[in-house]
Amino acid sequence: MYSEKFTKFIEMWQKEFAIERTIDEKVCIDRDGNPIPWYTYPAIEYLSQFDVSDKEVFEFGCGNSSLFWAGRAKKVTSIEDNLTWFDKWKHEFVRDNLDIRWRDEGDGYFNAIFEDNKKYDIIIVDGKRRADCARTAVEALNDGGLIILDDSDRINTSKEYVDAVHYLKQADLLQVDFYGFCPMNNYTKTTSLFFSRDFRFPTLYTIQPINGWGNLWSMGRKNRKEFFKVNK
Repeated sequence: MYSEKFTKFIEMWQKEFAIERTIDEKVCIDRDGNPIPWYTYPAIEYLSQFDVSDKEVFEFGCGNSSLFWAGRAKKVTSIEDNLTWFDKWKHEFVRDNLDIRWRDEGDGYFNAIFEDNKKYDIIIVDGKRRADCARTAVEALNDGGLIILDDSDRINTSKEYVDAVHYLKQADLLQVDFYGFCPMNNYTKTTSLFFSRDFRFPTLYTIQPINGWGNLWSMGRKNRKEFFKVNK
C-alpha cells in the first residue's frame, strides 16, 4: 500500500503536471490542455517567466513547442524535415505569426536559418543534424539572445551532441542545464539553455522566480495551513 503522502505526490503529478495524460495520449500539454514543448519541466517553467512578445524565434524541429512559442513571441519560424509531419502541422498549426517550412535533411536544413537574412532572439535546436544546427545557430543569434539545445544529456553517448555543445560553448555562451522529467516520458532528461553574456530578456513578473507547478507556496495561507495539517 502507498503511504498517504506518496499518494498525494502522485496526485500532484497527475493534476498539476498532467503527466499521466501526456504519457497516455502522447501529447505535450499542461494541466489546462495548452501546448508545451517537449523540454524538461524545469526548463519550461523557467522560460515561461520571460516576456518574449517582441522576440523572434527560429526552431529546428516543429511540434507543440511551435504553438507554445507562437503564443508568446512576435514571430516563429519552424523547420520540419518529415514531410508527413509537415503536412500535419501546416494543417493543424495555423497561426498568423507561425511560419512552418519543410526542408529535407540535406544542407538546406541547417542553412534554412539564413534564408531570411536576419538574426533571431531565441533559437531552438531540437531536430535533425544538431551539431550543424548549433553551428549555424551561433551565427544567426541576436545580441542578448538565447539558444536552447534539447536532449543535451545525449552528449554522454553521441558525438553529434559533443560537437553541438562544443560549437555553443566555443561561442562563449553561458550553459545552464535543466534536469528533470518532461511530458510524455517516464524518465528524466536534460534541456540546456545557452545564454549570450549580455542576455537581457524582461520578465513577466515583478519578482523572479515565480512559484512553479505543484509548489506549496503558490497556495494561499489558509490552504498551506490545511496542507501542513494533513501532511505533517
